[in-house]
Amino acid sequence: MNSRTELTSKERMLIAMRHGKPDMVPVSPDMSNMIPCKLTGLPFWKMYYGNEYPIWRAYADAVRFFGFDGWQIHGYLNYFYQDDQREFSDEVVSHSDGRFVVRTTCRTPAGDLWKETTYYDTDPPTTTRKYIKNLKEDLPKLKYMFPLIADYDPAPLQAMIDYSGNTAAVSGCIPVPGLHDLNDWFDGGLEAATYGEMDCPGEFQELVSWQAEHYLRMAEMMIDARPDFFMIGASGLYTLQSPALFRRYSLPVIRKMTRMSKEAGLPSFLHSCGKERELVTIFAEETDLDVVNPLEIPPMGDCDLGEIKAKYGHRLALMGNIHTTDVMLFGTPDKVSEECRKAIDAAAPGGGFILSTGDQCGRDTPFENIRAFVDSPRSYGGY
Repeated sequence: MNSRTELTSKERMLIAMRHGKPDMVPVSPDMSNMIPCKLTGLPFWKMYYGNEYPIWRAYADAVRFFGFDGWQIHGYLNYFYQDDQREFSDEVVSHSDGRFVVRTTCRTPAGDLWKETTYYDTDPPTTTRKYIKNLKEDLPKLKYMFPLIADYDPAPLQAMIDYSGNTAAVSGCIPVPGLHDLNDWFDGGLEAATYGEMDCPGEFQELVSWQAEHYLRMAEMMIDARPDFFMIGASGLYTLQSPALFRRYSLPVIRKMTRMSKEAGLPSFLHSCGKERELVTIFAEETDLDVVNPLEIPPMGDCDLGEIKAKYGHRLALMGNIHTTDVMLFGTPDKVSEECRKAIDAAAPGGGFILSTGDQCGRDTPFENIRAFVDSPRSYGGY
């Protein structure tokens, strides 16, 4: 590494996101919540439900603990709504050793919606019952879930930027509509969402149109607040819905968001775990996206890092893709280092590459494997 050009972690990440060549390959494993929670020593529910120590702060602490280049995905704004007629309340409905269930009720002028979330001592929460029980009956209530956003307070985002300092690039993360997203709205998950789309097409399309308008307004506000980069959160985007449904419900919003981000001069970043090979082609040829992540290998995904670099490395910055179970969880430090070198050889030439893992390192990933991962680009990833 040339000391004349040594950069901060934030600078290094942003240069790579802009398809540049920083002083070395940025290294940024995906560990947005489980490992940071573990490092605090608190029961996980105290962070997710009690908010005793914010997840974003725990992540920033983990970045410093392991010494990698951070990408903070938790950025959010406080929104102010016009004519918001929702009222939310929580009630603990069951409790046992290591877990408890909270029912969240949303009261609207058209009736109530409710969901249940199970919180754990040593794992992230799971939404075990969801708002939409019957799409036709619930549609009048659902309309109230998307009140017009009139303004925002940037204080939460700014707090993350200030606390992270030069150790991490901070994003504002916004979702996009589609079955991958509605999986978290329909009681019964993906199967129920699929039946909703097939059996109630008019109601389904109306719901998606409300989501699209709402998410685009959130994106407009987030881009105006100026995070370090703009992130689209779309886990399972091409795994939990067909290519046709992706093009119908998700792609138009992605096109608009990436265009908005480009016009504002912010790098746009899309995360979609699972199958992503065909998505990379679509992103490169039909959107203004800048960075794609996590480019998972089989069996979790379908991506070959070298192939994608050769085809689209001139157009997209790439972030990935060390296997989170076979390598990070069950491998040895030597195995981690070997796979990191292979990824750097495949995707680093010319710049525009961030060494990362597939989707989310598991809670019990050995710390020595994480340290081997972080050390690899320091010794091998110079330009």
